[in-house]
Amino acid sequence: MINRIEEWIDDTNQKYQSQRSSCSVLESAFAGFYPSQFLQDSYFVVVDDIPKPNFPELREMGLGDFIDRPINGITYKDTYYVDRNQANNLQLHFHELVHVSQWDFLGPADFISRYINEIQVHGYDSAPLEKMAYTLDNHYFTGGAALDVPSYVQSKM
Repeated sequence: MINRIEEWIDDTNQKYQSQRSSCSVLESAFAGFYPSQFLQDSYFVVVDDIPKPNFPELREMGLGDFIDRPINGITYKDTYYVDRNQANNLQLHFHELVHVSQWDFLGPADFISRYINEIQVHGYDSAPLEKMAYTLDNHYFTGGAALDVPSYVQSKM
């Protein structure tokens, strides 16, 4: 199943490749939080509908609520997708970049496996990878001191 999800992700990222924007456009907003090179190597796509894999096997694994859950953004490897109505929401961009850091550190197979397991065991709102992203985006949004997010993510994994 992990391989099938990764293939779907690769196909999705390829499908939207021409619509990607480099996160380097967020460099001034996220100065001190994300290194310049990290932002240059990360991308976002503004979409009307957030792409999610909808395999029957995922529903059988108990992930139907996650698949059906309305969301404003989702991250696949170095690329995240944001709802057109949230395209200017810096807190959302910050949150999804935390996930890019997690993908980068864990690698695709381990991230997918861990994310699925956490959703199954803890539910979306209490999944540790999500809690980390929400904690960090709240730190940023409330004016917290700058910290190197990719290094922080690595130290907490």
